[in-house]
Amino acid sequence: MMPLLDLDSIRAIERAAGEHGVDLMARAGLAIAEWIAARHHEDAPILAVAGRGNNGGDALVAGALLLARGYRVDALLPMGEPGSMEAIAALNAFRAAGGNVLSSWDQAHGYALALDGLFGIGLCRPLQDSARRTVERLNDLACPILALDCPSGLDAWTGQPKPVAVCAAATLSFICPKPGLYTGDGRDYCGDIRIASLGLPEAWTPTWPANSGELNLPEPQQLPMLARRHNSHKGSYGSVAVVGGASGMAGAALLAARAALLMGAGKVFAGFLGEAPPLDGHYPELMLRDAASLLDEAELTVLAVGPGLGQGASAALALAHALERQLPCVLDADALNLLAADAKLAERVRQHPAPCVLTPHPGEAARLLNSRIADSQADRVASARLLAERFQAVVVLKGAGSLIARPGGHYRLNPTGHAGMAAAGQGDTLTGLIAGLLAQGAPAFDAAALAVWLAGRGAERLARRGVGPIGLTASETAQAARAEFNRWLSH
Repeated sequence: MMPLLDLDSIRAIERAAGEHGVDLMARAGLAIAEWIAARHHEDAPILAVAGRGNNGGDALVAGALLLARGYRVDALLPMGEPGSMEAIAALNAFRAAGGNVLSSWDQAHGYALALDGLFGIGLCRPLQDSARRTVERLNDLACPILALDCPSGLDAWTGQPKPVAVCAAATLSFICPKPGLYTGDGRDYCGDIRIASLGLPEAWTPTWPANSGELNLPEPQQLPMLARRHNSHKGSYGSVAVVGGASGMAGAALLAARAALLMGAGKVFAGFLGEAPPLDGHYPELMLRDAASLLDEAELTVLAVGPGLGQGASAALALAHALERQLPCVLDADALNLLAADAKLAERVRQHPAPCVLTPHPGEAARLLNSRIADSQADRVASARLLAERFQAVVVLKGAGSLIARPGGHYRLNPTGHAGMAAAGQGDTLTGLIAGLLAQGAPAFDAAALAVWLAGRGAERLARRGVGPIGLTASETAQAARAEFNRWLSH
């Protein structure tokens, strides 16, 4: 598990380190120097751009260590001399090691790498004009940038720039991951993200509260019910019914049903509000019905409602009928729009006796929260938690850095996937993947988290083979998720 600690918890760890005589700046500087040494030869000139705080001190400590290894390292102090005792000591050590401090940006050219040590993770207010110009000058350098802890100007907790941020090729974050690196705009600013734990004892971490977050890194031992026994049959793995497919939108229901099948559900039905196709020629294993008769089917285990459902009267009746079944439900797409528009349906979800998983994209989330998209996206972690509490359901807030939240405040932040997944049908596929795992007995929160992780990891593997990221289809994601699921189970 990789916890996502809040700022107060990280500050408590820093205080504990000080009380035990551990020099965190020295450890961070060493981690930076080792990251650079593993990727750049000694003839690569390095520029340490240091702010006035301890983040700048980290950059200067790394610079002194690299100088001792034979690198050429210059420093630039665009905000002025250091303001903390630790950072002052780091600057003195840098100079003592033979480091050169540039007098202006005009001298900053010809470097293989720049270190962004301007601002740390405590930044929570918009940058003033001088700070904005400094960030822009750093971005203008003709070399890649390594951000230290968090790209300067990026809110480490929400992933929102303030209003500009350093565009890093890579980010080396200390002690633990921060949610803003992975969600919102974070990944567009962070580049390749690595975590340097600095070798701190777990005992220094404050008690991890139940409402904290963690990176979504599921392990097979957490879900032993998904391991298959030889002595089993299709009935052992549940029956999924996908309900949707209004006129002109049959493909959405088929995508969800196919994904549930590929994820291992024993039997999969698709119920259509429009005319049901006689057969899915690609997956004849699917059983296709009209929605009304399917919802009366006795043997169902899980319902997935919403893909291609529409928002007319028949769609609302189908959703109400589905909730009457008191089965585990995955609600997506137009099912969520109906919830946002109908307080009675929303209350039925809150009171539903079986687990519900809601999978909104940012627009649907905003409608469920009765807010603007920009407001719900401004703090995605808070929005996901609020939705989970409001509907007493597991919520997957889709988007860059998808979030999986449950009532009580606990959440997981997904690190897998890429921008190619911003395409039609990917949400329908995710709905089916979650439903397929629910049918096999996975708890709702874990089923949602695993499905999100598998879809993202499968898409990443496809991209490495040249399938995407641009042009990746939802059908390809479903097949890749199946391969990833079997690979995951075998570990």
